[in-house]
Amino acid sequence: MRLPGTRYQEHGWEQVRKLLGQCSLHVLDAALIERLCAADARAAALADYVDALALALHGHARRHRGEAPGNSYGDSVAELALMLAYELQARASDGEALAAAIAAERARLGDFWQRPEGAALLRKKVNDAFAVLRDKVDSDNYMAACGRPCSPNRMYAYRMLDTASSDIARLFADWRSHRAQVSAILGRPIEAEPIEARQMQGVADCRAEWILRWSATLEEHTGSPGPLDTKSKRFDSLKGSAAKIQQMLDEIAEYEQLSANREADWRLDEATATDWLDDLASVFAAALGEGPDQILPPEDGNDDDAQADPVSASPRYQDMARSTQDRRGHVERSLSGVSEGARLAVYLKLLGPADDSYPPDWLMEATGELPTMQQLAARDGVSLPTLRKRRDEAIARLQSLAGAGEGE
Repeated sequence: MRLPGTRYQEHGWEQVRKLLGQCSLHVLDAALIERLCAADARAAALADYVDALALALHGHARRHRGEAPGNSYGDSVAELALMLAYELQARASDGEALAAAIAAERARLGDFWQRPEGAALLRKKVNDAFAVLRDKVDSDNYMAACGRPCSPNRMYAYRMLDTASSDIARLFADWRSHRAQVSAILGRPIEAEPIEARQMQGVADCRAEWILRWSATLEEHTGSPGPLDTKSKRFDSLKGSAAKIQQMLDEIAEYEQLSANREADWRLDEATATDWLDDLASVFAAALGEGPDQILPPEDGNDDDAQADPVSASPRYQDMARSTQDRRGHVERSLSGVSEGARLAVYLKLLGPADDSYPPDWLMEATGELPTMQQLAARDGVSLPTLRKRRDEAIARLQSLAGAGEGE
């Protein structure tokens, strides 16, 4: 599904969800879970969880699942997962909700993560929290892009309708195997291939009444009630409201059509650019020649210096040169009073544990990456919360200095 401002699409969300669950199980050890369940240590524990989760996601960024495409805009699975991890840190209420869900499960079952089924329970809590956060992020971005109100529940309804349309298209394509269900969706008996099966090319060809009938047929043909026929109040506004469903389907279809060109306008220039490069290559080839290069010797005299003498500099040249010199080395000046551990923690936060720009003496010999936050805290001889506070202060100085530079 493509809607203005949204980044999370169903075909990539499954891999994003799995990567978040996999990395969360890796970092959520017994000690961290204990701190998440304790109300007085919850804020610090959530910060540690996000930092550890981000490091784990950075580690998967170049692996098969992390590199896989996460949406049709070019974002990878790892990039989309990292966005949600940092959104969890920025939205305190969602982090509190995740910790509260884990604490409630512990109150009900005890140390459930130590049970054989504990990993599955913990993964479900994490996945549910990030699914809710995903809809909040996409709905906020949708409102920013369109200027129209959109709640997380409405964004979830958009996803449901897009999924329903895809499932109806699948049933129509294999109508012989699902004759009874397709007949119920169309509202008439079918003996031959229905014309709708050939016309159904996407969500633009789907009708609201088909969505309502499709939901009604699911319990009979799959054993589970459809989303519009459950006791849940999540889709109450759509139940029996064909007009509202059709309006949402039309909106999805309209934006898919608008964004389906995939930058076709500039692709029209590809042939022209190719011709230009071919011409440039032919010029280079002709310039090589078979004989020796005919390069003239340099002229005697200092004509350039003689011509430069009467040229005077701009009246503001010295001021401009001085201001440029004052502004050089933004990062060095802003981090001049920061300890080595806090300085490396800034790079760890902004660029991740591995980057080609890091000098070798910053990296751990065993891993080839920056030290972890715990190792940096030990190097500076401070506690982890203190190091995190110093890191955040240094990042704030960098951001304020960058803002001042833009203002100039």
